[in-house]
Amino acid sequence: MHGMALLLSVLILSFIVTSILVVPFINLLYTLKFQRAQQITRDVFGKLTPIFDLFHKDKVGVPVGGGLLVITVVSTLFAFLLPLLTRFGVEITSNHRSVSAEINVIFFTFLSFGILGLYDDIKKFFNFSNGFFGLRMKHKLFLQIILAIIISLMLFIQLGISFVHIPFIGTFELGAFYIPFAVFTIVAFANAVNITDGLDGLASGVLMISLFGLWYLSSAILDVPTSLFIALLIGSLISFLYFNVFPARIFMGDVGSLAFGATLAVIGLLTGKVIALIVIGAIFVIEITSSLAQLLSKKFLKRKILPAAPVHLTLQRHGWPEPKIVQRAWLLQIMLTIFGVWLAVL
Repeated sequence: MHGMALLLSVLILSFIVTSILVVPFINLLYTLKFQRAQQITRDVFGKLTPIFDLFHKDKVGVPVGGGLLVITVVSTLFAFLLPLLTRFGVEITSNHRSVSAEINVIFFTFLSFGILGLYDDIKKFFNFSNGFFGLRMKHKLFLQIILAIIISLMLFIQLGISFVHIPFIGTFELGAFYIPFAVFTIVAFANAVNITDGLDGLASGVLMISLFGLWYLSSAILDVPTSLFIALLIGSLISFLYFNVFPARIFMGDVGSLAFGATLAVIGLLTGKVIALIVIGAIFVIEITSSLAQLLSKKFLKRKILPAAPVHLTLQRHGWPEPKIVQRAWLLQIMLTIFGVWLAVL
């Protein structure tokens, strides 16, 4: 079977499996009462966020944890298909020194950040507030950094990746400085997707479109493990997105947003096209930058520089309907993905 035909078949398989399971999974979440509760939220400095609560009050009662289904389907199929393809004579080519190490990096990132996000979701719904289950934002950030350090060391030592490609200029060798660079990239994107996941279909739709661009880049360099994984993730996300668009019947939760964001960063690092990743992931970058700027301005300037943060809340504050924000974000993401791929292939 031709390489692209195989990848498209895998995408379709992932879509079908997720589609079969998603409605029973939603019903299970209702049974477990794993639903968004009415709550008063606070930012990382402990300040109330009344604007956020105002625009999210209608989402109370919607099941949360769709990311767990996507992670389960994609991980299971990925673990099953790789040895199966090898058995049927499909060559698992890689652009890196070790196929197994590349697979381990993808698996570890996807699962470890997913587990951390699942813990955060469970903590919210069961209202744990003391001891280990009462970890604050800075403690969760510390755990993210530890996981990102492990992943960065795997990329640097096991796969020998220590460079970045800058369009129009060339490839630069970072040496050991690649490790903190990779750590920052992974943690930033994990939290960026988490912050963007505030409107129905916003994060999942933008993520799905961005993955198409990275899928093309990984396929172009015949990186089968990464291309196969992306195909599985896209297929599953399309099925999830059907139930996540306005009005959402299910949210991905932190289990999904942290896992997907960190994995998006690692895929960009595996392809060596980090600048392209920043362009393709520009909406995520803008969302987290606006939130950080708002937090710092309130902390040090004692005033807001935006009516609300992240940016999608400002647009809601100005009267934009939620579907309008999401649909225009998708259109913008299509052009960002095309532009990012163009930069990567220069």
